[in-house]
Amino acid sequence: MWLINNNLRNDKQSREIRRSTLIPVRAMSGEVTKRIRERHGLKNFKQRWSEQPQGAANGKEKDAPSCDLRTVQPSEDEEVERGALKRLSTMWSSFRGKLNRGVKEPCQESLDSAPVDTTAREQRYMSGQYFFEYLVVVSLKKSKEGAYEPQITYQFPKRDGMVRFQREEEEKTLKAITLFCFPEGISWAPLTEYHSETFSFVLTEIDGSRRNGYCRRLLPHGNGARPPEAFCIISSLACFGLFSKIFDEVEKRHQISMAMIYPFMQSLREAAFPAPGNTVKIKSFIPDKGTEIISLTRPVDSWLEHVDFRTLFRCLTNEEVVLVFAAAVMERRIVFIAVELSTLSQVIHAVAALLYPFTWQHTFISIVPEILIDVVMAPTPYLLGVQKRLMEQVTDQTDLLVVDLSEDRKDTFLVQIGDEKSILPPKLQDEILQALRNRKEKATVEELNRVVSEAFLPFFVKTVGHFALYVTRNSSGQPGVFQSRAFYKAIKSNTTRHFVKKFLQTQMFDLFIQEVEQQPASPQQGIFHKKIVEYQEQKRKEKAKKRH
Repeated sequence: MWLINNNLRNDKQSREIRRSTLIPVRAMSGEVTKRIRERHGLKNFKQRWSEQPQGAANGKEKDAPSCDLRTVQPSEDEEVERGALKRLSTMWSSFRGKLNRGVKEPCQESLDSAPVDTTAREQRYMSGQYFFEYLVVVSLKKSKEGAYEPQITYQFPKRDGMVRFQREEEEKTLKAITLFCFPEGISWAPLTEYHSETFSFVLTEIDGSRRNGYCRRLLPHGNGARPPEAFCIISSLACFGLFSKIFDEVEKRHQISMAMIYPFMQSLREAAFPAPGNTVKIKSFIPDKGTEIISLTRPVDSWLEHVDFRTLFRCLTNEEVVLVFAAAVMERRIVFIAVELSTLSQVIHAVAALLYPFTWQHTFISIVPEILIDVVMAPTPYLLGVQKRLMEQVTDQTDLLVVDLSEDRKDTFLVQIGDEKSILPPKLQDEILQALRNRKEKATVEELNRVVSEAFLPFFVKTVGHFALYVTRNSSGQPGVFQSRAFYKAIKSNTTRHFVKKFLQTQMFDLFIQEVEQQPASPQQGIFHKKIVEYQEQKRKEKAKKRH
């Protein structure tokens, strides 16, 4: 299901544990289906929980309903809404399906809305060189019942020339987009003032492939009270800062005419996505201003290009950030509460980035639409962003961490398990806090990224950085084998060894070490491995000094 980031793997250590989760997930699925049916008055809303939807292997559903994507039908068309909601309910099936099979996330998404006979362009997008799949405008339209409902009113590029399976996949994706652009549902009224905000979300296919949604919501031009609209860009590329700048250009052209957006987006779509640290220049013509050159630069640290840590440290103290980090490292259920959508998306992506070089493998929804609020009942780990008006539906849960990010909060942690402060080894926890004190109050994004990486990356270097020494390989070219017991037994500190023994049981470490086992024995690349080499060299020098 493209709404949930739930890439669980069927590893040796946790297979039996994951099997035991199937029963509670199936039990909850009926209640979720019932609530969705009641909210929308659907009579024939059925979901098969005992098996995967047909076509799941390649990310398709059989007999997907059809509609015009450029002018999506109003919600009173029961068949369209019923089809969309049926796919929403499959999020619980995806929990079960992925618990039963190992799903490895592909690097790129296979959907391309360009004409099918343009083979070169399809291959170019498959290689990751396209900036985006498409741009859509989602507007709130008044239904016969008087409620405002999100509908797609503009799409670039059009879907002309797509084969059937591409068209079906696009229909499902576009219906999901309307949910995430306006997660509040139909609770809207015309406005005379509205502060624009930019946020992001993740769409995950049933096969594990992932796309990013970048959204800017603003009040359209006009006079009098009117509902806001949203510009949304879908891309397989994760680079929030870059797409925020693209939105600035889109918004500037929208003030002149929607027709001005097309040539700019066409130039962008045809441009090659730059390598880390490099710049791509886009030419665009604007009446009365002539041809403009827009420069788009990727950060050097590509693993941080989707992150802006400023919001995280504006909302939380250093000590609170470390506590949240500790809960995330142990793959616990964590919910963030805020009023602004931008706050939720920026904080949840920042927390996930703190885990580098490891990757969050479970449910990840930066902004939970109201219709999907039942996902908080999931027994599996998750990172969720929930708007504050839905807080009461979250705080009645137990065995999770609920973090209030709002400015008027009385307490930051509304729900706690209680042991969060004792998860990390005390000495290493103090080192993180000491490093975070080096950040400046008005630091730039690059300066803050450097301080944060220097605070959290050494934690993993010192706890598990010796992993390569305990991957045994034979001469026949077979995959390596990780010696987990010898690995944590080699740690001298009791508190660090105790932490590492638990961390070895997480999905993120399991996936990391599986990839290491599959790789050749040649020297590893990347900033994490560079830091490991530096740390090991430092330890050798310290030992040499002691000897003399």
